[in-house]
Amino acid sequence: MNVIPVINCPDRACVENIFARAKIFLHAGDWIHLDVTDGIFSTHKTWHDPVAWAEIGNLFNLEVHLMVAHPENYVMSWIDAGAKRIIVHVEAIVPESARKILTACREKKAEAMLASNPDTSIEAIESYIGLFSEFLVLAVHPGPAGQLFNPSVIEKIKILEQEGAIIIEVDGGMNPLTAKLVKDAGVNVVASGAYIFNSSDPEKAYEELRNI
Repeated sequence: MNVIPVINCPDRACVENIFARAKIFLHAGDWIHLDVTDGIFSTHKTWHDPVAWAEIGNLFNLEVHLMVAHPENYVMSWIDAGAKRIIVHVEAIVPESARKILTACREKKAEAMLASNPDTSIEAIESYIGLFSEFLVLAVHPGPAGQLFNPSVIEKIKILEQEGAIIIEVDGGMNPLTAKLVKDAGVNVVASGAYIFNSSDPEKAYEELRNI
């Protein structure tokens, strides 16, 4: 199983701490996932400073999960900071903004991924399936790390797999049991924060997920 560690932090000190811990077991070119929330799309708010991220370093491939209102306003600053994959939410876009995001990513050779909240129906996503080929299924509501996995997303995963999605990533509540459930449904990537970094041995937790 492909596993991407998640950084979900309130400030730069926390980001640097998690990044330093990830460096122990990740290798150059591996992926890392940064949660960006603005306090508008969700009540939770995280650190989100692309200029400072560029200073922290681009040792890993960065995917930025934009849980924000008007994500099209954030895309270029994160690509300029080194992001290789931009994740935007179907609940925060319209077809016009989706096309702008896809064009910006294509021009800068970054990947674009479409995310959805656990209670967002597959019908709300279907009109974008022809535009996006990579999808993130959020199995918790946008907010702090450590929430419990919502099993209702399994059906959405199965439909996306049947529709031919190239990448299906699941974020939220990932542990060896839930990672196995989503893998069996068609997922090829899981993002995990709490299970890895709340562990007494983050490297061991990371490897446990990879071995699913």
